[in-house]
Amino acid sequence: MKEDSPKMAALSLETRNQALLAVAEALQQQKEKIFEANQKDLEAAAESGLPQSVQKRLKFDAHKLADVISGIKELVKLPDPLSQVQLSRQLDDHLNLYRVTCPIGVIGIIFEARPDALVQISSLCIKSGNCAVLKGGRETAATNKVLFGIIYQTVTDCGLPSGCLLQAEQHNEIDELLSCHDCVDLLIPRGSNQFVQYIMNHTKIPVMGHADGVCHTYVDEDYDMEKALPVLVDAKTQYTAACNATETLLVHRRIAEEFLPKAEAALRAAGVSLRGTLEASQYIDCEIMEEAEFHTEYLDMVLSVKLVDSLEEAVRHINTYGSHHTDCILTENPEHAETFMQLVDSAGVYQNCSTRFADGFRYGFGAEVGISTGKIHARGPVGLEGLVTYKYKLYGQGQIVADYAEGRKSFHFQELDRG
Repeated sequence: MKEDSPKMAALSLETRNQALLAVAEALQQQKEKIFEANQKDLEAAAESGLPQSVQKRLKFDAHKLADVISGIKELVKLPDPLSQVQLSRQLDDHLNLYRVTCPIGVIGIIFEARPDALVQISSLCIKSGNCAVLKGGRETAATNKVLFGIIYQTVTDCGLPSGCLLQAEQHNEIDELLSCHDCVDLLIPRGSNQFVQYIMNHTKIPVMGHADGVCHTYVDEDYDMEKALPVLVDAKTQYTAACNATETLLVHRRIAEEFLPKAEAALRAAGVSLRGTLEASQYIDCEIMEEAEFHTEYLDMVLSVKLVDSLEEAVRHINTYGSHHTDCILTENPEHAETFMQLVDSAGVYQNCSTRFADGFRYGFGAEVGISTGKIHARGPVGLEGLVTYKYKLYGQGQIVADYAEGRKSFHFQELDRG
């Protein structure tokens, strides 16, 4: 696979795009085969007693298929992330330096549950000229095998090298993959906190991703009830098993008496159960929880509730108990919104909209390989830009460093037209 990495990097944009369009068509044509395999996975999951939050992630139906096909088509429309000139500078006469984007190389993606992730990841790696090693969870083994087979056969028929994609199917292959620091350039894990922490702690390969998604919605004193209730309900319930679903509701004390009963009614009508501090229980019917429990990522129809004295206290709570993923303020005060966005240390900071918008497809990236809560290389939903790096290209005419070090020549740095 490492040997095929340069071949992938050298593929034309037209070849990569045509391969992606062919994948979209093949998935549509073979959808019944995919759905049949997914039904086997769903039945096995139900029999084994997997949590409902996990079972939701396993489902790959007509809606999910339409989403991934739409994502592929949007990806094709995006400009080429490769060979983009980021810097163009003349160091001296006939000594020109360029910084140009290129693929990372070989990316290992280890993911639990969601089979649609396999399609998204494969597509993004193809578009960005990367080779990919894909290891899905055993809970979707049947679906993943069918999806991978369709994608791999299609793209190799379109001229991509045989080492462009590799599927690891055995559980013991995870540890083997983690040891491949000489041939894998980046690992992207997607799954539970425990799973991601295991990956990070057992490899020398750079890891990009996030361990959990403890997202917050803070209702400021200057809020709008008509906006706040639908946003809150959507952030919690639109897809509870996702890492960008809100897990904690913070409410300014000045509006607690007015807002919390209505929020409780709306949330309970949507099927959400509430846990909160003793103080919150004075306004709503909720299970009492301890402060340390605000680290909890439910991935279920459960929401933590806490009252705060100020915007500053809300920020402190989020930075302490959050996962630096996505957090929202509901406010009509632009100064409060900007303060919140400036001080909250998260990859996504929102005003008056659902945390569920934290998604590569919804950002116009076509798809995403995952969400990164780190601050190096890529942050937030990781699309094409997060899957490329760059190299420096220096074009000369026989220049040597000794002439500059000994004073016979000097640099005259001058920016060049990147076009």
